Amino acid sequence: MNDMREVEVAVIGAGQAGLAAAYHLRRTGFEPERDFVVLDHSPGPGGAWQFRWPSLTYGKVHGMHALPGRELTGADPARPSSEVIAEYFTAYERAFDLRVRRPVDVTAVREGAGGRLLVESSDSTWATKALINATGTWDRPFWPRYPGQETFRGRQVHTARYPGPEAFAGLRVVVVGGGASGTQHLLELAPYAAATTWVTRRPPVFREGPFDEDAGRAAVALVEERVRQGLPPKSVVSVTGLPLNDAIRQGLADGVLDRLPMFDRITPDGVEWKDGRRVSADVILWATGFRPAVDHLAPLRLREPGGGIRVEGTRAVADPRVHLVGYGPSASTIGANRAGRAAVRDIRRLLAESAGEPVAA
Repeated sequence: MNDMREVEVAVIGAGQAGLAAAYHLRRTGFEPERDFVVLDHSPGPGGAWQFRWPSLTYGKVHGMHALPGRELTGADPARPSSEVIAEYFTAYERAFDLRVRRPVDVTAVREGAGGRLLVESSDSTWATKALINATGTWDRPFWPRYPGQETFRGRQVHTARYPGPEAFAGLRVVVVGGGASGTQHLLELAPYAAATTWVTRRPPVFREGPFDEDAGRAAVALVEERVRQGLPPKSVVSVTGLPLNDAIRQGLADGVLDRLPMFDRITPDGVEWKDGRRVSADVILWATGFRPAVDHLAPLRLREPGGGIRVEGTRAVADPRVHLVGYGPSASTIGANRAGRAAVRDIRRLLAESAGEPVAA
């Protein structure tokens, strides 16, 4: 283990939520490296965006919200989102002197001496009074398990490693998943693949009309209630439905988005249902989402019997020193910004109380 260093606050993750939190720490008087540290395991700025497939251009990005204090302007909608947002995050880190340490792998967070938490990493061990966990979900792609999966002779690919539609030219592809990624993959693949089949566990819900602020708040409230109960969070998208835009309408009209119920088993040559229906496939593309990357927090025993971490606002109910941003209801770009600000406000109050100082309103 490397040397131990003390800070007031440690931020794990430098995606949207982590950078928003670091910005608000900086803005309220915390100095990077002296008072707080930001640890990121990625090779460069950009959070999960830097790993997105090349065909996901900036113009196709759904609801990218600018980081606090600096707008993203003049971006070419035809450029890959991975390039546009990585450049934006790079400029942001420099503009506010956030001094992100990377690549740093955090292996565990555990109880330390004197009421501090120990953040064990490949860089150093950081003894901190408070923790902002902003690790997102990209590192934990969810792979469902179905009978016969290990016998499949074709390829199985998750959204996390989706290479773009050209890689599926001339192949028969089964796309699994009813979210935005699944429909985007299908619409891209259809002109290249020999055949596509779409399967989902539940019938997809397409949303007509604008998604206004009231609808957004209602959707976030549903996700928030789950984490308040200590249940694993669902994505905000899972409760909002899919926007019925021109591309989706065309896909429905062309039959590309002709959905089938979930298959019952995987065969060496494809998938099959209990009623005997079979579909041959060369590739199964799992657009089945992600789970929160919080295994490093396991030593703190934050998980509830329901399987999730119970959170009030951004604060872990089991340990008020720990804040989760970009988790559950804040797992969107605008939600991450708000969560970063809220976490810093609560942490300032916690640190003031522990030091016996008056707490600002």
